[in-house]
Amino acid sequence: MIAASADVRLALDLAGIFVFALSGGLVAVRARLDLFGVAVLAWVSGLGGGIIRDVFLGDVPPDGISNPWYVLTVLLAGLVVFAFHGLFVDLSRHRPRLRLHRISQAVKYLDAVGLATFAVAGALKAVVLGAPPLAAVFVGGITAVGGGVIRDVLVGQVPEVLRRELYAVPALLGAAVVVTAAELGQLSFLVVWSTLALVLGIRVAAIVFDLHAPTPIPSRGDAA
Repeated sequence: MIAASADVRLALDLAGIFVFALSGGLVAVRARLDLFGVAVLAWVSGLGGGIIRDVFLGDVPPDGISNPWYVLTVLLAGLVVFAFHGLFVDLSRHRPRLRLHRISQAVKYLDAVGLATFAVAGALKAVVLGAPPLAAVFVGGITAVGGGVIRDVLVGQVPEVLRRELYAVPALLGAAVVVTAAELGQLSFLVVWSTLALVLGIRVAAIVFDLHAPTPIPSRGDAA
């Protein structure tokens, strides 16, 4: 399976780590945390999902604390947020509502990229390590949403995965496509990148058009 090569998985992991770490740093800025808080949320967001994945798969110590490329990628993302930290502070003084809107939108779209890359990367690693198909799909989903959930909990907000817009669904769908292709012996570069584009497209469409999973219809008693 050429698409499951170590180089492909490393590239996907690093891309996901970078954008998720950026989103974590921006969430910290939005929450008005200090630079240490920015660093912590960047680390948790970028590496949290991958660490959970590796623990579930028994691949310990997790790459997130043992692979220097992963740590360097988080540091780079943190430095990028630090570099623009002053700009966000100035913007918050003069136009606080605009600052919150721009940061919130940036976090959503960065999360969309991270969601797509981690869903595919997580499923790929599970397949390579011989996880059963259902477990591999689950691992792909938890890799995609894990870091964001921890990040949101740390700043005291409802995790993005539990909000109205589709979030976990496209991640699970992408992981299922990768696992199905692997089971059929059709896993290739085309499948990997097409699946990544599919997950990203669904998530961006959910943001733009406010698409969300069905919710229970309240009974008359609840409405009262």
